Amino acid sequence: MTTEITTIDPNNYAVMAKAMGIANEGKGKSKSSSLARLRINHSPVMGTAEVNGKNVNVEVIEGGTYKLEIPDGPTYYATSIKVRPFVQRYMYKRFVMGAANSPNRYIKTIMHDDLNVDLKDNDGGFNCGKPAGYIQDFKALPEKTQDLIKQIKRVRVVLGTVEMTNPMNEKGESVELGATPFIWEIDNRDAFKVVGDIFVSLAKMSRLPVMHNFVANTAERKMPNGNSFFVPVVSLNIHDVIDVTPDDNNMFTDFLAWVDNYNSYISNAWAENANAKMEDGDAEVLDDLVDIEIDEEEVA
Repeated sequence: MTTEITTIDPNNYAVMAKAMGIANEGKGKSKSSSLARLRINHSPVMGTAEVNGKNVNVEVIEGGTYKLEIPDGPTYYATSIKVRPFVQRYMYKRFVMGAANSPNRYIKTIMHDDLNVDLKDNDGGFNCGKPAGYIQDFKALPEKTQDLIKQIKRVRVVLGTVEMTNPMNEKGESVELGATPFIWEIDNRDAFKVVGDIFVSLAKMSRLPVMHNFVANTAERKMPNGNSFFVPVVSLNIHDVIDVTPDDNNMFTDFLAWVDNYNSYISNAWAENANAKMEDGDAEVLDDLVDIEIDEEEVA
């Protein structure tokens, strides 16, 4: 066997690590995230205040604000944000209600740049159970399959940096907060389209998302039961073009590495659960064969 690498180059870790067989060491074993999570906060945040000598519950942060959850840290809130997107991906996810001996959980797929392919999920299947291919007649499907598909959400995943306008802490107090790397999993159908329109507009102009900011506020939507939820209202700044710096390149590399690490974690979970299901299936087949052999012996 021959190789082009004949000397050790300490200044080229990536190439040397691959040649030495350690490029994948430490990958795919952790699902931990150092990225802040961006969400819309649909309910007000309550606090207490003293009124006439009594502590009463008061609304310190209104519903419809954005919240930024820092891993192992505080959560910040703002009514308006400025987003600079670096990476977009898609995935599926499905919420599974827990039982007596099992907690609530999410089944999630790997992230991909296209939803028109089968995506491995952490339950050992694909697409969180959604049938592959285009479904021409949804109502013709078995009712159980229809119910399953309704539980599965398309998710637009945006990774980038966010600046919160007049950020607040959980007490409603003003704080200082700079541009922060984040991940935003957008699974609401309306929000999915609203934010997607930003990327469609940029693609039509052949502009890279990282070269522009967009501002996001929220709008209230009423549900039939009287409750409310909020969807993003976005405005793309196409006039101001942001120059890409070496720090931006490093940030972009970090985001791609985060996605790779997440996908490795899901793929490993897929392999483990797929193998477990296969072993269970083999056991059932073996039991059937044993029953057949016993029946044949009884007949003989």
